Amino acid sequence: MKIETLILGPYETNCYLVHNEEKEAFIIDPASNGDKIKEVLDANHLDLKFIILTHAHGDHIGALAELMEAYSVPVYLHKEELATLYDQDMSLSSLMNINLPEKSSQLVTVEDGQEITFGQETLRFIHCPGHTPGGMSIYIKPCLFTGDTLFCGSIGRTDFPGGNYPEIIASCHKLTSYPADTIILPGHGPRSLVSQEKMMNPFLA
Repeated sequence: MKIETLILGPYETNCYLVHNEEKEAFIIDPASNGDKIKEVLDANHLDLKFIILTHAHGDHIGALAELMEAYSVPVYLHKEELATLYDQDMSLSSLMNINLPEKSSQLVTVEDGQEITFGQETLRFIHCPGHTPGGMSIYIKPCLFTGDTLFCGSIGRTDFPGGNYPEIIASCHKLTSYPADTIILPGHGPRSLVSQEKMMNPFLA
């Protein structure tokens, strides 16, 4: 499994493009610059299987509408996040000049603990409220894609609509219950390890 990190948009959002030896791929958080995402897919001759949203803030979905038009693939998001996606204020899209996607059967809601397969691998969806009501992380051993819940040395903001500080702390503790050598791949900034966050993240003391 190979993970390409594209740092996209004015908020330097991490868009992850994951692919395997069979040239199958999925995207986590198509933040912006749809043309650049498509260029990487085409250059590597990748077959996009699905898209995942950790949450529906505008800086994580800027290229979603464009990619949904270009690729007829499922878009997975937590069931509690669908309302955020189509609320201009909750998604902050009104502040970021983001085009929201049309309502579509491509949007597939998932629940905490639900699993899907990707080639020989299994992905687990983890509900992580706090930054947004339906925020979620994705575990595919040995990696945790944490969106804007848990960062290297920090946590996501809770002062946006739908934010909740006690909930995000509980979500972060849920994530750090994974094995110590689990790699944390956040929505912004550098990667980390569960062991590092348990020892050094001041919000989790």
